[in-house]
Amino acid sequence: MKSAIAALLCGIIFGLGLTISEMVNPARVIGFLDVAGEWDLTLMLVMGSALIVTVVGFPLITRKAHPLLAEKFSLPTKTELDMPLISGAVLFGIGWGLAGLCPGPALAGLASLEPGVFLFVAAMIAGQFIGLRLERVLA
Repeated sequence: MKSAIAALLCGIIFGLGLTISEMVNPARVIGFLDVAGEWDLTLMLVMGSALIVTVVGFPLITRKAHPLLAEKFSLPTKTELDMPLISGAVLFGIGWGLAGLCPGPALAGLASLEPGVFLFVAAMIAGQFIGLRLERVLA
């Protein structure tokens, strides 16, 4: 129960941060990607802030024996680049550039009740479903 409450609180904080920084607004992301037009640096400031928090906080947190609400840290062990990672990153980037949304801001953006956000989330879920099916077929 504690883990569920912690996850809910973290999600609320993340969603509030996305909303306050206007990262749920696709125009912000598209403005950042439009380096030849009216370039919007907001996304760079948000990502830079997150990077600073991570660079400072990650070493402090991983010095602990275990997280507050888990028995051990769940850190990735894979270190090599492979085709699923590269192709997934390319597809993610294409979708992000076309729609101006990625999964976190899209889910937070559902609160706006804008049809385009709902369409994006539906397409995202369909893409995850198709990707899992393909992964099983190709494995």
